[in-house]
Amino acid sequence: MTDTVHIDDLAHPTFTPEVAEMLAGMGAMAAECPLDARRMHAQAIEETGLTDFGPRDYEERLDVLLTALREVDPVTPAGRVVFFAQLVQLLKNRLLLTDLLTRHPEIHEIELAPPIVIAGLPRTGTTHLHNLLAADPGLRSLPYWESLEPVPKPSEAGVDPDPRRARTDAAVWFMNEAMPLLPRMHEMTTDHVHEEIQLLAVDFSTMFFETLAPVPAWRAYYGSHDQAPHYRYLRTMLQALQFTRGGNRWVLKSPQHLEQLPVLSSVFPDATTVVTHRDPVDVVVSMATMIAYAARMYTDRVDAPGLGRYWADRIDDLLTACVRDHHVLDPARSVDVRFDDFMADEVGTVRSVYDRAGQPLDARARESIDGYLAAHQRGRLGTIDYRPEDVGLDVAELRERFAPYVARFL
Repeated sequence: MTDTVHIDDLAHPTFTPEVAEMLAGMGAMAAECPLDARRMHAQAIEETGLTDFGPRDYEERLDVLLTALREVDPVTPAGRVVFFAQLVQLLKNRLLLTDLLTRHPEIHEIELAPPIVIAGLPRTGTTHLHNLLAADPGLRSLPYWESLEPVPKPSEAGVDPDPRRARTDAAVWFMNEAMPLLPRMHEMTTDHVHEEIQLLAVDFSTMFFETLAPVPAWRAYYGSHDQAPHYRYLRTMLQALQFTRGGNRWVLKSPQHLEQLPVLSSVFPDATTVVTHRDPVDVVVSMATMIAYAARMYTDRVDAPGLGRYWADRIDDLLTACVRDHHVLDPARSVDVRFDDFMADEVGTVRSVYDRAGQPLDARARESIDGYLAAHQRGRLGTIDYRPEDVGLDVAELRERFAPYVARFL
């Protein structure tokens, strides 16, 4: 029988004494970690020894984001340190990428094979499908450790084992200690295949920041700007990653793409796009629950109903955009995957994607995919008892709200 747990401390998180002590230690550093752009830039420069951040247009976006994060309330001292560290890391990544491109301008000439891009809401099977495709050694994917630090420091280039992996090991260990139920919702390991949304964050224009905390001002700013320049930045980052670690055809995935299908199609015109679909009511409840659970990393008083409303609205945005823009996808290079069909025939779903992408499902690929399936049975880490009332959601209202999407795709 699958072990199922109901999260009963969403509003007032509890921690083990060991984790509470670590969070208190982090909080003691809060005075040195202000949500201030000048201080963050100085920290990134100090830690890398580099000074060129590339085009400075990102500074306005960073300022808007910092203003939005400063409005989040309440935030624990440890939470401020978490925000500070994440944004400094993005600035460091930007410095390192600019330096790499300056030393190796030929990166801009690297040809990208037509990628396979998964666009779908969280909790619709995107992660599982992403991992199945990434198991194929013939495809290039982004492991979690590389997403956090995509470009190595010059002093660490070629070092084996890669120091970036050890740093990610430590981060994953702490994450699992502080949020032991997270693997039941979304397993994260050092080598876990991750989303390129983390790369888009290096250009400070992505919905990724909304997963850190509710930031409506940022959401409005992001939604009012053309994202094509930032998808082109992503394309450059993929070229840089091919330069540093090889690979050819990328398999990518992000829910953000649902509201950026025209941009995705213009920047990656030869991509094969896989759009996943599932009952959005289940998606909203589980997504909001996961976000509310993760909120304990920055606050000790979680507004779970507020997060439920925020993410119901946000998912509505994504689905509305998908209904509106789905027609831009070339039917010859796109496929819609329904969750129940995928769960009923995982390998068949992979085969349909490969057929549309012109990717050979050869014996080596099939063996790797079968091996992944054997080792990653659904629910093997236990499951969560998701309850809409925990995040202030009404199922009947959600069903009415999402009816246009359901009528179109389910």
